[in-house]
This record gives sequence, structure tokens and C-alpha cells, in this order.
Amino acid sequence: MKKFGFLLLLFVFMWAVPGYGHAASSGTQIYLDDQQLSVPSGAKAQVIGGSTMVPLRVISENLGYDVTWKQQARTITIEKDSTLIRMIIGSKTATVNGSDISLDASPLLRSNYALVPLRFIGEQMGLDVKWDSSSKSVKLYTRNSGSGNGEFTPPKSGNNSTGTGSVTAPTNNASSGVTQVQGVSFSQNRLTITTAGAVKPKAFTMTGPDRVVVDLPATAFADNFGDQQKLDSNLNGSLDIENEADVSGIRYALFQKEPSTVRVVIDLKHAMNYTAYNDGSNRVIVDLASKDSVNTTPDATLPDGSEPDDTQTSPVNSNGKKVVVIDAGHGAKDSGAVGISRKNYEKTFNLAMALKVESILKQNPKLEVVLTRSDDTFLELKQRVKVAENLKANVFVSIHANSSGSSASNGTETYYQRSASKAFANVMHKYFAPATGLTDRGIRYGNFHVIRETTMPAVLLEVGYLSNAKEEATLFDEDFQNRVAQGIADGITEYLDVK
Repeated sequence: MKKFGFLLLLFVFMWAVPGYGHAASSGTQIYLDDQQLSVPSGAKAQVIGGSTMVPLRVISENLGYDVTWKQQARTITIEKDSTLIRMIIGSKTATVNGSDISLDASPLLRSNYALVPLRFIGEQMGLDVKWDSSSKSVKLYTRNSGSGNGEFTPPKSGNNSTGTGSVTAPTNNASSGVTQVQGVSFSQNRLTITTAGAVKPKAFTMTGPDRVVVDLPATAFADNFGDQQKLDSNLNGSLDIENEADVSGIRYALFQKEPSTVRVVIDLKHAMNYTAYNDGSNRVIVDLASKDSVNTTPDATLPDGSEPDDTQTSPVNSNGKKVVVIDAGHGAKDSGAVGISRKNYEKTFNLAMALKVESILKQNPKLEVVLTRSDDTFLELKQRVKVAENLKANVFVSIHANSSGSSASNGTETYYQRSASKAFANVMHKYFAPATGLTDRGIRYGNFHVIRETTMPAVLLEVGYLSNAKEEATLFDEDFQNRVAQGIADGITEYLDVK
């Protein structure tokens, strides 16, 4: 609750300090604990009828509150810890933990943003506020309730030798109870956050615009994080996102210092469902799914509570052969992961593997094998799905190489998404994983588009890590590729009973 009042004091300060209101309209920078805050251009605070009104998005995103907007009832709910606040657009009465409170001004809508009375929601919260006339910026500091009399004395203007206003990160070691965030990556609607220890994510969705917010309690960026990924002096960074149908951007930052929390935000092009979990190997996973998709879990059960039927019914095409679709992930402008050597691309490995598997399977007269791509071509994910659906394929196998923010990550994984694919995943992994000779990371649930939207049994294979120097070299070894291709082919033929 403590930080919830920083915006109140900020805007009170704007009107209390001569000339500040004018400065704010001409690009004044705002810092919280020496970290610059970002306020969207379309989400500006306004003074209406003598009351300062602030966009709800700014409050919720910067302070970590869970905000719900019910359009039909025109009700805003703000919730965190033991506090529950409800406001109604156009009403001067709000409720706080069930008690009615009168407002100075009623909440209202402006463009795509809800404006709420700042004085009401921040009244009991306190921050130390400083005006830095040299940089024309507002400096906000949280009070340290754990030392002395609870007062926090901000650093004097100009005492930073670099003059950059950079953030001093929290102590980042096991004894401090802070877990290192080592890397952030995104591929095929899956966000992967690699950490140095187990972290339980706190995730929630927000609207205006749509996004998924993931908070990682008791975490901080690893000392070498910025060597491998974008991270500025204020501990803000982002991923380069291209050719994603559902996601416009991924950004991350040290959200707060006490307690130390790293926040990752997935900016969406439209509303989506998500599943957030720790996969048991020091990785936080956030899988995205379309709103009309059933949000399953690794141990899915059917709607009636029964276990999925693992028996396989195998239709055949008009010539009596069973159809196998092999999908070489990425392609052309979409390189996929890049090897740690910066010389090898995932798209090249995936295609080489797919061609080898095709060559083996074509020797079986009972199979018809189709590749989603047989050269360096780019296909949208939905096009890959369409290939398999139009052919009424019996099975779908997507081949990939993995990557992580940590060069230590290694091993082989088999992913499935739908319950009907679990049996196929079990058989595939039995042959595929031993063939690699790499660390067996097991069979996992994965919310990847191509294995979610297909209707036949489908798996996605992550052969190894291009971000690991040793495994990168192994993945591009010809003998290794031949051995793994045979393992993949053996799994397919056993599952389809065409050995």
C-alpha cells in the first residue's frame, strides 16, 4: 500500500511548487527511488473541477495493483493485499473494504483511459518528494520503515558521479534472499524467464491496452544480465519482437527495490488467456492462448473430470497411407534462436533435421510425409497448422532448437499442449531423448501455437540449446543430426504402428 500514494504527492507537489505545473507539461521527468517512470503519451493526468485525476493504468502498472474494469456495470475494482476499493464511473461514493467513502470528484472516462481521483486513493500513503531544479525533475523516495525513525533521506542533487541518474540494484546474492534473473526470451507465444533459483511468479492481466504483467518477487537482474540482453542504466530493457501475431512487445524492469521485484510485461495486440508457472528447472514460463481456447495444464483432465483417452484412432488418406507432417520451425526472415557463436541459426538446424527425418520416413511404404517447408521459406504459424489440417494428418511434429538467457542451460525437451497429444509425446520422447545423448529435461506442457491449434496428436521437440556453446557445436554435427533424426522417425513409426 505504501507506494500507492506516490502519485498523490507528485501531483500535489505539482500545484504546490510555483511553476511546476507548467514544467510538467513541457517534459518534466519523474523518478521513483532514482528510477525514471514512463507515462504513456495518451495517459496524462488532468485537473478537473479542482481535483487531480490520474489515469488508472499509470497507478496500476507502476504500483502493482490488481485492477478490474467491468464495462457493463461501469465499475472499477482496485485490490492489493487486504485492501479492496470499488468505484463507479460518475459516482462520488466509493467503498473501501465495504465502507462507503465520499469522493471529491467522481471517476470518469477519457478516450481509452479511466481517470480516478488521486487524492482519494493516495490519501494515507507517503513518500518523500524532492524537486531537482537543475534537471527539472521530480524525485520520489519511499520511506524505509526498517531503519531508524522510518525517514529516508534522498541523495543530494548531483552526488552521482556519472550524472546519469542510474539505479543502484539491490544486493544480488543468496544470502540476501534475492534470486538472480539471468535471461528473458520469447518464442511462439511462450515467455521464458531464466533464474538462478526457484521463483514463484505473480501474474495478472491489464487492459487499455491489453497486456500480461508478471512480477517476480525477491528477484533482481544478474550482474551480467546487461552483457547479454538490453538493460539501460535505469534497469529497464526490452526484447526485439517481430512477426508475432499476438504480441507487440516484451519489456522488463526492476519494478521496485524494497522488496526487490523484477517485472516483465507482455504487450498484446488483443486480449489473450495465459498460464504462468515455474517449470521446476529454474525457469518461469508464461504461455499465451487465444481467448476462445481451453486453458489446459500439464496434468489436464477432461471437462467431466475423467482422464484423457490415450488410445489413437488413425485415419488414413485416400491412398491408404498415414500422413505425417514435419514442421521445421522458423525460416527466412525469422531466424529463430541465434547460436552463442553468432554463426549458426535455429532455422538452419530445424530445416536440416526435418529433411533428414523426411528422408528416413519416406522409406516406409505405409507413410506419406509432408514438410511445412523444404527450403528457407517463411510461414506464419497459422499456415503451418493449415498444412496439417488440410491434409487431415495423423501426427504433427515441430522441430526446434532452444535458447536461454543463461549459457548454462542445456538439454532436450518434448512438448505437448492438448491431452490427446500426451500419449504421442510419451512415445516420441522414449526414442528422441536418448538419441540426443543430452540432458533429458523431460516431457512438458507447452502452449505453442502449432501444437495447440492443430487437431491431430502433435508435439514440439526442443533438441538442445544454441545458447550453450557445447550444445551448439553438437547440434550442427552431421552424425548427431542423423542419430536424432532416426530417433524421431522411430517414435513416429511406433506410435502409428507402421514399423
